[in-house]
Amino acid sequence: MSEADIIFTIMRAMVMATCRERSKELKKDRRFDSMGAAHEGIKTVAIEKVCEFTTSSVTCVCIVTWNMNGKASSGDMAKLIGWHRRFDLLAVGLQEVPKHDVGVQLQAALAETHRYFILTASYLVELLIYRPSFSLLAAATMQSLQLFVFGPKNSQPFAKETRVDKHAVRGCGGLVGRKKGAVGVHIEFNGIRMVFISCHLSAHARNVEERNSQCRHISHSLFAKDGNPCRRHCHVTVWMGDLNYRLQGISTHPARSLIRKNLHNLLTSKDQLLREAESGEVFDGYCEGSLSFKPTYKYDVGSNNYDTSYKVRVPSWTDRILFKIDSSSGIDAALHSYESIDRVKTSDHKPVRAHLCLKVSNITNEFGRQHG
Repeated sequence: MSEADIIFTIMRAMVMATCRERSKELKKDRRFDSMGAAHEGIKTVAIEKVCEFTTSSVTCVCIVTWNMNGKASSGDMAKLIGWHRRFDLLAVGLQEVPKHDVGVQLQAALAETHRYFILTASYLVELLIYRPSFSLLAAATMQSLQLFVFGPKNSQPFAKETRVDKHAVRGCGGLVGRKKGAVGVHIEFNGIRMVFISCHLSAHARNVEERNSQCRHISHSLFAKDGNPCRRHCHVTVWMGDLNYRLQGISTHPARSLIRKNLHNLLTSKDQLLREAESGEVFDGYCEGSLSFKPTYKYDVGSNNYDTSYKVRVPSWTDRILFKIDSSSGIDAALHSYESIDRVKTSDHKPVRAHLCLKVSNITNEFGRQHG
């Protein structure tokens, strides 16, 4: 069969799959009418290139996840953060971190890329001075699984109730010392209670149910200790990490053929995470940007070429960033980017970065007063 025939067969199968999914949607709507409840799945949100929020009422968060594959390069840290966007908070979740002080490297990268900006009131302004402006607000670590949250140096009055936690899970795949599970940071910043979770779940396409179970255990276990103030209802929850969900129902060569032709959007119907969320197993009601970038795993280290080992793995979107806004929080959210960072080549994973802006319209604080 020629490559053109393969592409046609795949596209026809995907159109049929889309029709089946639409049929499921209609059935789900009818079930909602009769039972009063339905699974939302993961909602795909559009990227808004221009922020329409007024600057003084917005908290902008840059979120990065990367499986480092046990390798470190100081030059990569600046690429993770980027130069082209301003933000109030930076949350970086790392998996398979080498035995280096990565937090120090991130701090140095921030000094290089964002040294012109400091926090005034609740937003960033540019100053004509040269000094590092960001400091570490919280760090959660569990061996090779690490999470860092940075904020402007004068942001301490705006950051409250900072807590960290971790939860290990038993899982398949990985090397000794490369822990599976999750680490979390709870922080209240500018009156917004946020939880950041960085996870590394079990590998291999066959372990879907195991990954689902790990997600549920992590959700129920993090910040669940008696007396922990982090059990208070949070406004924003962000999950990031190597979730390890794979493409299912397509072999590696047809998948790579679509990617080469920039038709990788057709592969989203094969994504295990979206399927499992649609069935209500995990991440019900969360949001994610469109998977417009190419699958982030598995690459040959030092290149942008997919796996050429004897395993010839099926490319997959293993690395993801999801978020959920509490509907009663009085917060509007806009996603301004969701992208892979292909310039980073020191790992078999590509980093993924998102830029999320939160507009506070009406939040009641612990004293009964309202922000907004």
